[in-house]
Amino acid sequence: MRIRVLTKAILLACPLLAQAPPFEVASIKPSAPGPEQQVKVGVHIDGAQVRVVALTLRDYVGIAYRMKVAQVSGPDWTANDRFDISAAVPAGSTTAQLPEMLQALLADRFGMKVHKEKKEFPVYALVPGKGPLKLKESQPDPDADKDEPKGTVNVAASGSAAGVSVNLGHGSSWSFVPNRFEAKKLTMEQFAANLERFADRPIVDMTGLKGQYDLAFDVNPEDYRPMLIRSAIYAGEVMSPRAMRLLESTSSAPLVDAVQQTGLKLEARKAPLDILVIDDALKTPTAN
Repeated sequence: MRIRVLTKAILLACPLLAQAPPFEVASIKPSAPGPEQQVKVGVHIDGAQVRVVALTLRDYVGIAYRMKVAQVSGPDWTANDRFDISAAVPAGSTTAQLPEMLQALLADRFGMKVHKEKKEFPVYALVPGKGPLKLKESQPDPDADKDEPKGTVNVAASGSAAGVSVNLGHGSSWSFVPNRFEAKKLTMEQFAANLERFADRPIVDMTGLKGQYDLAFDVNPEDYRPMLIRSAIYAGEVMSPRAMRLLESTSSAPLVDAVQQTGLKLEARKAPLDILVIDDALKTPTAN
């Protein structure tokens, strides 16, 4: 089962900046095929290099334009074909400039053209429930950054039929393994962005909570597999007719119910969302 790495972790490390120098040297190659029904992806960013393994073009576009991958649309292959990028960061540049550098790289090597739209979509608003919150505010961990200096981003993710596991670095992580979702040191924005891969519509954080939290909830065994199938479709995986039939007979109601274990609530609403459309892109990037 393929999953998308949490690009939100990179976006939060890269605030908006209008001007950026190009990468000094950059290589884009198709990712080596991994074991069937399993994928491992990773992102490493420091002051000298950017190394990314096994992301799709939509993943890269989400990073480059600071958008959720679910709000990027384009030809089917842009959600399936995976690429590795290795690039040298120019001296004197900052992490804040990386998205603009990536925009220029994608336009150059893929000949990519995009445009933005705004549309109203059904969403779930993540809000506090009526009862007490059952979240544990994450405690400072002096060892969390011991091997990851400030300004470094390391994200690693793996997924299969056995579940999904994502390490966001600096002590933040989450997993969805049989019948249980568990997260450590996540902001509510990160929680909403990751939770939506298991839902039938986008999830927007409206909690107003600003800290980082540890949380967990359980799902019924009969609901776990449909949620896992939905996360694979979210990532662009082509599922079997049997899996699709199973998904068609289910809804996101079990997820809505399960989230209430945390004291939070998913409310069905409508909201305008920005959409980025990939109008044109080469399936094979130009030579490095």
